[in-house]
Amino acid sequence: MDFWILLKRFAPPYKKEIALNIVFHFLATIFGVFSFATVIPLLQILFGINNTELIYQSWDWSMPMSDIFSAIKNNIFFQINEQIGISGAPWVLFLLGMFLVGTALLKTGSSYLGTFFMIPIRTGVLRDLRQQLYDKIISLPMGYFTEEHKGDIMSRMTNDVVEVEYSLMSSLDMMFKNPIMITIYMITLFSISWQLTLFVLVLLPIGGGIISIIGSTLKRKSLEGQTLTGQLLTQIEESLGGLRIVKAFNAENKLSQRFAKLNETTRRTFNRLNWRYEFAHPTSEFLGTAMIAILLWFGGGLILAEKSTIDAAEFIYYLIIFYSIINPAKDLSRAVYSIRKGMASLERIDKILKAENSIKDPENPTPLKTFEHEIEYHDVHFSYNNEREVIRGVSLKIFKGKTVALVGQSGSGKTTMLDLLPRFYDVQQGAVTIDGIDVRDLASADLRALMGNVNQDPILFNDTFFNNIAFGMPNATMEQVVAAAKIANAHDFIMQTENGYNTLVGDRGSRLSGGQRQRISIARAVLKNPPILILDEATSALDTESEKLVQEALNNLMQNRTTLVVAHRLSTIKRANHICVMHEGKIVEQGQHEQLLALNGYYTKLWQMQK
Repeated sequence: MDFWILLKRFAPPYKKEIALNIVFHFLATIFGVFSFATVIPLLQILFGINNTELIYQSWDWSMPMSDIFSAIKNNIFFQINEQIGISGAPWVLFLLGMFLVGTALLKTGSSYLGTFFMIPIRTGVLRDLRQQLYDKIISLPMGYFTEEHKGDIMSRMTNDVVEVEYSLMSSLDMMFKNPIMITIYMITLFSISWQLTLFVLVLLPIGGGIISIIGSTLKRKSLEGQTLTGQLLTQIEESLGGLRIVKAFNAENKLSQRFAKLNETTRRTFNRLNWRYEFAHPTSEFLGTAMIAILLWFGGGLILAEKSTIDAAEFIYYLIIFYSIINPAKDLSRAVYSIRKGMASLERIDKILKAENSIKDPENPTPLKTFEHEIEYHDVHFSYNNEREVIRGVSLKIFKGKTVALVGQSGSGKTTMLDLLPRFYDVQQGAVTIDGIDVRDLASADLRALMGNVNQDPILFNDTFFNNIAFGMPNATMEQVVAAAKIANAHDFIMQTENGYNTLVGDRGSRLSGGQRQRISIARAVLKNPPILILDEATSALDTESEKLVQEALNNLMQNRTTLVVAHRLSTIKRANHICVMHEGKIVEQGQHEQLLALNGYYTKLWQMQK
């Protein structure tokens, strides 16, 4: 069942390769049957068995299939006996050897071509899966990542994808090839002796049932193992991210013991998992040998019977074909267990792929290419995960070209207000509108194209200065990037680096100071040239000198733009057109700097504390 689910899901783009794979494996098996068939005349010649009762028989397709097989076999042996009488046994042995070599060459060549066409399927499906997973992750809303551990997501993108490659994709070839081989070999066995084959069909389900019992819990244990691996990655990621605090509080031993406990649990789980997995191979090999022994006993009885339907040479051929079934059957059983194991990883991947995106574009979005009038928050209510409301009935109007600042203590809802504008989250009640249009009626791409963001923690990529500034602007020229960097006070320190704008900034901008990273982030916003600017505590983490340079760059950026600012340092927003003081999710005071001081309320207390 799992195999057909996989086939239906992943196979459609690769129908041609699957068809060629099946055709060549079918040919390989047919050539293998003919190759093994040479053992009968070889044994008859070597042991001097000469049937003088053979005569050439005519046959046609109207005959029963059993009579056709008998006639073909009889005529082949008749021709071999005739040739022995004409050219001698050594020459016939030589011809049979050449026939064996030729059919073996055709068999191995066809088998290789079958595998050749399977490789693009394996690599293509994995490429598609990785791409789907990556595209899904970057399309999911911000709220999804507040509920999931980053380490677990990384585990699903790395370990689980590798497990899918190892367990599922490596099993696809066996699932296509082995049923073909088993089917053709079984037809051959029936044509040799139906009594013996019926006896075999009684034995096979017994062995298969035993193996099935061994692998019954494999999928569940595999899922548990991958979950534990995700927890390990989460602990590693947390430890690396907080290494400074770990050392400062002498917490190395505590974290080491916690990691060791989880590490040991993971080891024990994978021990049990791999013991079950590896037990399938020796078990199937032992059962195969036992069945051969039983078959020798039963087949020997048929040969020694007075009215035997099979001779010794044919019985040897029968055993060869039967033994040829054991490896495909064994591989098929291992493939089934591998698929069970891989399906557990695929389920974890599907938790991401099937995650619902709550931020959906409307089917017929309202077109909006420019910002003309105002942004308005209409009695907005919002909570994370339907818990305590973070925004409680806020109404605010921001006119084009004005700067509006949000201030207040931590947790008052300032950053959440910013996130609602570009639809990183959707309001539960009320609405956020631009020029009277609800942002939920706009395409996300059109909405966010109107905005530029500068955050407290500037996000840079391990790329060049040029590519970081031109991020999201694929057609930007060097002249435009340089002009943006000059406005952001970044040009001078960029030119002091070894390769100028082609210098790599390091992982998350690790080669730069905080002020330099922030100015690159501002240059990126300058280049985008958005009509609406969102600044989230853009100078709060900087020293005085860096803050001065960054504030100057921000002032350049804010000219002639509608700006929504969150700031802890009130001195940076004194000249804002409108200041809103937030407290516990509500706007409790609003006005200009001097007006708010005159109220002698929340804003005045914040101002005095900072002075």
